[in-house]
Amino acid sequence: MLRSDKRPAFVIILIISLIVIAAVVNQSFKVLANKKPKGSASDTVSYNRSYKIPDNVTFAGERMPLENFDTRESLERELIISAYRHSSTILIIKRAHRYFPVIEKILRDNNIPDDFKYLAAAESEYSNMVSPAGATGFWQIMAGTGKEAGMEINNIVDERYSIEKSTEFACDYFLKSFEKYGNWTLAAASYNGGRAALEEQMKIQKEDNYYNLLLADETARYIFRAVAYKLIINDPVGYGFDLDSSDLYPVLKYYDVKIDTAISDFSDFAKNHGTNYKLLKYLNPWLRKPYFTPQPGKEYIIKIPEEGMRSVESNDSAN
Repeated sequence: MLRSDKRPAFVIILIISLIVIAAVVNQSFKVLANKKPKGSASDTVSYNRSYKIPDNVTFAGERMPLENFDTRESLERELIISAYRHSSTILIIKRAHRYFPVIEKILRDNNIPDDFKYLAAAESEYSNMVSPAGATGFWQIMAGTGKEAGMEINNIVDERYSIEKSTEFACDYFLKSFEKYGNWTLAAASYNGGRAALEEQMKIQKEDNYYNLLLADETARYIFRAVAYKLIINDPVGYGFDLDSSDLYPVLKYYDVKIDTAISDFSDFAKNHGTNYKLLKYLNPWLRKPYFTPQPGKEYIIKIPEEGMRSVESNDSAN
């Protein structure tokens, strides 16, 4: 028990000690708060800021009128959303490296501007997702629409899951829309909103410029979302993503096997080709069953992994 004449001195010492401890803790927090993450690309990168819009921005070679406040703010909105939607945008950047070579070639073969590859990011984040409405694949194709265009869609084969077949479908749509509108931006917007809905608004508003049209929110945002992904994918560090080439998903190496006869068991088929069921289905998600029954007279191409495709070390050396 403390004697009464010692208590005031003890209280003073205790208060001073608490003040010193608080000061030390506060300084420690300041140091931690200002410390950059390991591997940070630049001291100027901030993860809590807006992002400068380039002076000149185009989609498919067509200039965005950024001198209009509403156009500029629409693009800025999508840049901010995408830049701070960290996990999804990181995956989009990573996947783009894997799938761009496939999409770019098909766009080029169909004389579609290269920028249309960014629409697939806005549609599906470069994945075979299925929407609540049933739109499926990289290009979010409805079953009825796909069948009308000649795609095979049933419980055994669903070509909407084929990146090649679905991109060919999208290209056909883009070309028909461009022929109708004479404008790539409107052709892209029509893919999201549908030609009928777009033309109705063009007629009501007596306007044929996408940036002057008042459209349903999803279609109004569509081009801006695609362009935001374009800017971020091409300059990830500039938009707060500390990624380099080694972080990107590698292009997978495979060879093609042509099939026009039934396959009773894909597990056996895979093993006979030096792989397994999981990897076979990963490369060929359009095959919906463990067996295969072809349409009469139709030839199919099945992707088979090249030796070493699964190896991280092999993929790293290839890149």
